[in-house]
Amino acid sequence: MAFSEFRPLDEKVLIEYIKATPSLASKLGNKFDNLTIKEVGDGNLNFVFIVVGSSGSFVIKQALPYIRCIGESWPMTKERAYFEALALKEHGSLSPDHVPEVYHFDRTMSLIGMHYLEPPHIILRKGLIAGVEYPLLADHMSDYIAKTLFFTSLLYHNTTDHKKAVAEFCGNVELCRLTEQVVFSDPYKVSQYNRWTSPYLDSDAEAVRGDNALKLEVAELKSLFCERAQALVHGDLHTGSVMVTHESTQVIDPEFAFYGPMGFDIGAFLGNLILAFYAQDGHANDQNDRKAYKAWILRTIENTWNLFDRKFLALWDANKDSGDAYLPAIYNNPELVQLVQKKFITDLLHDTLGFGAAKMIRRIVGVAHVEDFESIADASKRAGCERRALELAKLLLKERKKFQDINEVISAILQHQ
Repeated sequence: MAFSEFRPLDEKVLIEYIKATPSLASKLGNKFDNLTIKEVGDGNLNFVFIVVGSSGSFVIKQALPYIRCIGESWPMTKERAYFEALALKEHGSLSPDHVPEVYHFDRTMSLIGMHYLEPPHIILRKGLIAGVEYPLLADHMSDYIAKTLFFTSLLYHNTTDHKKAVAEFCGNVELCRLTEQVVFSDPYKVSQYNRWTSPYLDSDAEAVRGDNALKLEVAELKSLFCERAQALVHGDLHTGSVMVTHESTQVIDPEFAFYGPMGFDIGAFLGNLILAFYAQDGHANDQNDRKAYKAWILRTIENTWNLFDRKFLALWDANKDSGDAYLPAIYNNPELVQLVQKKFITDLLHDTLGFGAAKMIRRIVGVAHVEDFESIADASKRAGCERRALELAKLLLKERKKFQDINEVISAILQHQ
């Protein structure tokens, strides 16, 4: 053990720590002379250090006992690092091409050492703001989502193993409670942390707080989020939790991981792509109207869902004798299996749309916003983009069970632009 009690890292402490930790020191070839160390934690919660030496590199992530972007006035368990490391290992074993490898975990220091995703890897959200197309994004993300959700569900697990895994991740209650608050509660009431593009969206925020039909639907989603331990979800799968190049797609930051509804992950990803779509008009200029890019985003949404659907069902067909959800002795003919799968996927689409919409709403009138909109300097232009996204989100949330396929969703997005 390098340190016997928790200490927040700085550069000096980190070098001392690395030298005392063989699994990290060896990644640098035990050479410490010309290390470059850069703190890049631009997120809301953690310290993130990039360590590069002449013989190797890695990333060190340390969880702090409070929310970094707010400060010590909002305490937060540093145990979340344990669940993040657990989820990285579990999801990494299921989708090794799309999850960075964990080299080291220290529970006392709430610290993870992992593979450094070198440039030109950037955060997907920044690429979307810059208008960069990623031709493999839909293929890679559908692959990651299909494998991590299928292999951690009762379609593959037996009930005993599933309950054991659920019990382990139940310990991540504090981060689940944070999600409950910021996604399913705060936007629908007066909260000190809520903000929006004022004064332009004042009446829109008030309308959300006064919308009975919306609140009924949100209650149903909150109940699903809290009660349905369907699969090991990332828990925060937005476009800021994905790093990309044209060839590579890597999912990072699963500290919110828990056993929850599959649609929460798919919805988070697709909902954030929809936000990126609506933000494009605010980034358009005389040189680039962004129309072609908006069409690419819509194709990516459509392809992500359709590829996921195909890959998920292929995994189900290949493993139909596994898992306790649908026992082969009962589901013993092709017609029945097809009925079961169709119902499962349709229900999952409805969950995905509901959770995706809830994630969109909280990014417009809740506490933590998205750079897609925030980087639009002209406030009235930004508010216009946000309002169109908000109107669509309310429609998707209230009417989600009427949609039969992703094409109908794409049509709805186009009607609200």
